[in-house]
Amino acid sequence: MKFQPDTAEGVNVITRQEPGRVWVGAALFQHSVLVPWQGEVLPWGATGPDELTAAHFERIAALQPELVILGSGARLRFVEPALLRSLMALRIGVETMDTPAACRTYNVLASEHRRVLAALVLAPTP
Repeated sequence: MKFQPDTAEGVNVITRQEPGRVWVGAALFQHSVLVPWQGEVLPWGATGPDELTAAHFERIAALQPELVILGSGARLRFVEPALLRSLMALRIGVETMDTPAACRTYNVLASEHRRVLAALVLAPTP
C-alpha cells in the first residue's frame, strides 16, 4: 500500500507499507523498526509480538514520545500488559493496531507535529 501524505519539514513520514516491508521517506526497511516523529529510524529486533520483552519497551521510553502506535503485524495482536509498564509509568500512551493501520495513524499524528512513535513489527517475508 502506497501512502501520499502531506509532508512536514523534518518529520519522518511512512511513504509505503507492504507485508514485511516499510518505507520511511525513500528508505526501505525489512525488519521491525521504531519510527520516531523526528530523527533516525531504529531497528527494533523482534519478528512477532510474542518475541517482545520489557527491554523492547524500555528502548521506546528512552525516546520520550507522548504516544506510541504499536503495529502488531498483519493482524491485530495485543502484547502482555505488563510489558507496557515502563511506558505507563512515564504517562506515555499506547495504541495497538495492525501494522498497515499503525502506519496510516502514525502519519496523521506526525503531520500534526505530535511526538508520536511507530513501533512496527515486520515479520520477514518468505
